[in-house]
Amino acid sequence: MKKYIINSNDCDQRLDKFITKVAPLLPKTLMYKAIRTKKIKINGKRGEISTRLQLDDVIEIYLNDELLLCPDSNMAFLSAPYQVDVVYEDDNILLANKPVGLVVHEDESGVMDTLINRITHYLYKQKEYDPQQENSFAPALCNRIDRNTSGIVICAKNAPTLRMLNQKIKDREIDKQYKCLVFGTPKPAHKLCKAFLRKDSDQNQVRVFPHPVDDGKTILTEYTVVASNGAFSMLNIVLHTGRTHQIRAHMAYLGYPLVGDTKYGNGQENKALPFRFQALCAYSLGFVFKSDSGHLAYLNNKVFTVKDIGFSLDSINS
Repeated sequence: MKKYIINSNDCDQRLDKFITKVAPLLPKTLMYKAIRTKKIKINGKRGEISTRLQLDDVIEIYLNDELLLCPDSNMAFLSAPYQVDVVYEDDNILLANKPVGLVVHEDESGVMDTLINRITHYLYKQKEYDPQQENSFAPALCNRIDRNTSGIVICAKNAPTLRMLNQKIKDREIDKQYKCLVFGTPKPAHKLCKAFLRKDSDQNQVRVFPHPVDDGKTILTEYTVVASNGAFSMLNIVLHTGRTHQIRAHMAYLGYPLVGDTKYGNGQENKALPFRFQALCAYSLGFVFKSDSGHLAYLNNKVFTVKDIGFSLDSINS
């Protein structure tokens, strides 16, 4: 038998979701049966699959111990460095400036040096996170950017913040802006562009079309020319939709591919430039809450920026 006492990071999640996290080796069919037959109890009584857990609830699981084992991976983050470029931090969130070349989460390569593992290690050293004191929660990223894009990524330090920010992102109440270098000078100098994007997961690539297509999604990309030397331009980008590779693919489709972009850009021309990555940075993040923001209300109307985006027109020898 195992017993769990629900803490603030476990609250308000369904019973079945909680059990899945604390006992990942337990087959779901067996878990559902155990809930029905009172082998999994809430405060000594039968619970429902959809029961929302409350603070100090006691969960008791009367199953064989081998079914309740949790893989010893909750300390794997210690293999990643703990150095993080912190843009902003408080008790609820951490805004990190992700460097080029670092993935946000583990991928098929199995590399452990990821942004979330670095942040988790950092918080562990700061004594703000201890996996031994948590039942089901670990620090989590609310947004993500590509390996070779730099910029601000949000990490939630607790479950209520994670739930709130995920909803705010869904409701488009968080403003993200990007800077990038492109070939040429877009005309007009400012435009909101609409197109349709279809993703090819096998190739990890997308295609942009001027008209609706099967399995395609609408994309809206707003650009402003900040500076130009004729051959290259610095743009400010606002995404009104958030699709895979949207900025890179849409600007290339418009005829102004990103400098250094080997997937959608000018391969031959890029070889002569001092970039081995796309010149793209998620440099600004603002909280523009339009609805109830609860314990995060203090963040409303605050804007955070990256001081050094890592590239400029001067860095190109045109």
